[in-house]
Amino acid sequence: MGGIDVANGVAGAVIGMLFAVLFQQPLQDGWYRLRRRSTRAIRSLRRREVSGPAWRTFSLGPLHTSALIVEGDGESPIPPETVYVHVLDDEIELPSDMRPWRDEIEAEGEQLRAEGRTPLWNGPRYAVESFDISRTALDEVPEVHLRLRPTDYYTFLAAQQLDRRLPDGSTPRSRYLDPDEPLKAPAFLQCSFAVNVAVVTSDDMLVVSRRSDRVRMAPGVWNSSVNEGLSRHIDSSGRNAPDLHAVARRGMREELSLEPHEYTLDLLAFVLDIGKRHWSGHFYAKLKDLSSTDLQARMSRGVADRWEHQSIDYVPFRPATVVRYMLRGDRVHRWAPLAPALFHLALVHAYSRTLVERVEAQIIRRL
Repeated sequence: MGGIDVANGVAGAVIGMLFAVLFQQPLQDGWYRLRRRSTRAIRSLRRREVSGPAWRTFSLGPLHTSALIVEGDGESPIPPETVYVHVLDDEIELPSDMRPWRDEIEAEGEQLRAEGRTPLWNGPRYAVESFDISRTALDEVPEVHLRLRPTDYYTFLAAQQLDRRLPDGSTPRSRYLDPDEPLKAPAFLQCSFAVNVAVVTSDDMLVVSRRSDRVRMAPGVWNSSVNEGLSRHIDSSGRNAPDLHAVARRGMREELSLEPHEYTLDLLAFVLDIGKRHWSGHFYAKLKDLSSTDLQARMSRGVADRWEHQSIDYVPFRPATVVRYMLRGDRVHRWAPLAPALFHLALVHAYSRTLVERVEAQIIRRL
């Protein structure tokens, strides 16, 4: 009997080892899959219906901006012949309880002039009355109607004080703006329309500028290659409405000393900074022959508006490099609101949305 017990024990051990070898791992894998499916099922039961705004401002991982891309995706440029700019006759007037703010700014300018210091230049500008989008009948190309009213820089500065208290305790932001309808605003709060250009040199370097500490609005932040506001005096010859492509070319000449024959120019999008109610036409410019070294040499020989920039970076224009640059610790919170969306759209225009968004997702996951 003892021998039989030993034999049975040995046989049992062998069978146990075989069972473990043959079935233990499949059983563990099956148990793991069952637990994972159960966890997913429980999580799905906990999910609730959610809703959110249809309009969201541009963000990229930890980089959050107040830039709302209103029209354009970067891949397909907006043809200049489908952009209609209309200028209305009546000049913008501030509400009575905001007019003293403009008077303060005018008095400040006079005081600076009396002291022999640089006064505030009250240049003629445009305010945005309305921005409407439709599609052409056959090929569904965007058709944009931009309606402008005359205004000036002092009115613009007064209207920028969106969170200043009015006599009744409200603010212009709380009284006149609805966060759920970001495209609706009175024209006197939208006294700014500019063009922003992403410039890429012939050797594929993106030009990134840092605004001077001397400028009144957003000093010291990193910005687009070129930023130029619409001027009633310069951009409207006679009674003609301004041409946005011509404004972009003026900015290229005044800020980078570049002439129209030296680059191609595409309008990528219309974007609204909902924080300050600044409108922008976002452009992409590709230099034909001038490298980054050539451009630096050109600028060393004189730039009309040199004082607007205090430094310029040249960044290799590749999706991974530009995205990492935008998300750098010393950059991510130092951007002008409209610039990151511009550089994203420029990358999409050059490399396609699929590639750019895949690269962005990979980099954000690794942060």
